[in-house]
Amino acid sequence: MRPTLILSTFALAVMPLASIHAAETDSPAAPTFNRDVAPVLYQNCSGCHHPGEVAPFSLLTYEDAAKRAKQIAAVTQAHFMPPWKAEPGYGHFQNERRLTDQQIAIIREWAANGAPEGDPGQKPTPPKFTSGWQIGEPDQVVAMPQPYSLPAEGPDVFRCFVIPLNAAQEEYASEVEFRPGNRRIVHHAILFLDKTGQAKNREKVPGEGYSCVGGPGLAISGGLGGWAPGATPVHYPDGVAQVIPKGADLVMQIHYHLSGKPEQDSSRVGIRFSKTPPVKGLTLMTVGNASIDIPAGDDHYVVKASATVPMDAEAISVFPHAHYLCKDMKVDAKLPDGTVQPLIWIKDWDFNWQGSYRFSDPVKLPKGTEISMTYVYDNSAANPRNPSNPPREVKFGEQTTNEMAFTFVQLTLDKEAEVAEFQRDADAQFLASILDGMLEFDEIPARMRTQMKFIFNAFDKNKNGKIDPEERQALVEFLKKMPQPGNSGRQQQ
Repeated sequence: MRPTLILSTFALAVMPLASIHAAETDSPAAPTFNRDVAPVLYQNCSGCHHPGEVAPFSLLTYEDAAKRAKQIAAVTQAHFMPPWKAEPGYGHFQNERRLTDQQIAIIREWAANGAPEGDPGQKPTPPKFTSGWQIGEPDQVVAMPQPYSLPAEGPDVFRCFVIPLNAAQEEYASEVEFRPGNRRIVHHAILFLDKTGQAKNREKVPGEGYSCVGGPGLAISGGLGGWAPGATPVHYPDGVAQVIPKGADLVMQIHYHLSGKPEQDSSRVGIRFSKTPPVKGLTLMTVGNASIDIPAGDDHYVVKASATVPMDAEAISVFPHAHYLCKDMKVDAKLPDGTVQPLIWIKDWDFNWQGSYRFSDPVKLPKGTEISMTYVYDNSAANPRNPSNPPREVKFGEQTTNEMAFTFVQLTLDKEAEVAEFQRDADAQFLASILDGMLEFDEIPARMRTQMKFIFNAFDKNKNGKIDPEERQALVEFLKKMPQPGNSGRQQQ
């Protein structure tokens, strides 16, 4: 046989073996902690899972993660962790803590293969967490009047603390940072402004705050954002600031979960101010419905509400709010040309992980845009979050055993001077939309209830016991002309 033929025959014989070897060489290697898992944990999990934070264990080292590999795989596969409730494709938000399907698969395969560590040279540098203020040195730091003590065990605590801001004149907050005093027990916080003095009046003992579950229970005058584990400080866009009225109080609503031993907390808030008044306006639309009456056992009770944007605006954040029975909440914006812009969709609402979702880029909402919300509630025994066993009828109210249906959309306007007109229209729409349900709200003082019934009866032209869509606009126009001491919606932004 000629040499060339022998070589050709040999080549044909070994080619399949070479191809198999190449395929084996090119196949993806099994995931390791240092190369594949650590980048995922450092980006999405370590913000809460590091020493001194609220999470029960750290995830900064291989040893930390390896001994919990199967647990990490299970909770990420179930989308229980990291705690990010917004569905992909329905709004794009800052600081999203959502794992991709590929990242979840990497963690699952790593755990299934025995959680190998891998080459130490491939491990990224662990994140470093600042011990100081993330916004830099604040212009003002305010704290709870005195440490608040919590018992070792019991139900979660929702407490509002009233802190004077001592503003001698109108001020403009451009950056706000909440710093939990005790990260073992502070679950989340929401910061409100009150210029009416109502919050102080609710305190039985000055400095000790008061119990507050659904909200601060007062007509507030703005908000300074909030905090949850992993959240970053509020930083308003250029030319935008939250106006702090002269003499306003900060109302700090904190959700505590108990640690198993007696604890104390003394949380603080740092504020940086703009030296010049804002160029753009910062305002809020509250979409809501107080006509809630959920029969015991009903596992699909639907609540809807809508409001119309009164002038051109840009949405910068959205904050959906309900209590324990809600399971699905969807908020859309229907533009004047008929286009539907999704704002947020949460398919597995959890009251314990509520918060403000700040859009990656402002969402343009032209005048006439309709913001609509659809919330679904489950008042059956099959709902593990139902606070009543057996289930009972649930109506609108402030307590955990009541329910709510609100969406807070924070917006900017081209001019700060437009805020008053915008807010008056938005508040009038909100009051008109919830008037029916609020008539039955037990906590409304008798005198105010009488006034509300008088207004309701005047605009219920067909006397069917509700404000119909064709009656609503006349009511809105009337409410716009009424004096309003503060923003009627609970500004939770």
